[in-house]
Amino acid sequence: MRGGAAWFRPWAELEQDAVSLRSYQPLLVPGLLQTEEYARAILNTGGLVPPSEVDQIVASRIDRQAVLRRDAPPQLVAVLDEVVLRRPVGDGSVMAGQLRHLASAAECEHVQVRVIPAENPWHTGLAGPFVLGRLPDGTELAYLDNQLRGQIVTDPLDVANLGRRWESVTGEALPRRQSIELIREVATTWT
Repeated sequence: MRGGAAWFRPWAELEQDAVSLRSYQPLLVPGLLQTEEYARAILNTGGLVPPSEVDQIVASRIDRQAVLRRDAPPQLVAVLDEVVLRRPVGDGSVMAGQLRHLASAAECEHVQVRVIPAENPWHTGLAGPFVLGRLPDGTELAYLDNQLRGQIVTDPLDVANLGRRWESVTGEALPRRQSIELIREVATTWT
């Protein structure tokens, strides 16, 4: 795997070994489901990432997605807040392309994308994004992201706590088919 932030590489390597990934994202499409244009628009916002690094990070993010196309891909369940579908990242064509890609990925047998409707009240997931991963030997771990860097969580009590939060956020989400329909509907508003 090339490029990317050095602090992220340990998680990216674990992600490649995972048999299941459960991702909650209240603000952005998860990296494993981003289009190149969407990722580039995110990284170019605010001028905080030098252009030379943007290319490297985007390439690394797209490379990571190969895990979903391998012979035995992990089961990926991504729960997003509806605001992720409606907040402009880049221009309308970037958003339309991203949402079409997201709906297409959600049609894959091993990928689920579920959306928490905007009208739902505050829920435990809004405290921040997280990813739960399970390795082939049954080990469960988590990844937390913040403004500076990410953190791999291995303490069983902390992972269990995040597991309870996962159950809470999935309980707020629309079922798979309704989520895909909503994603497709919102995609049309971006064209």
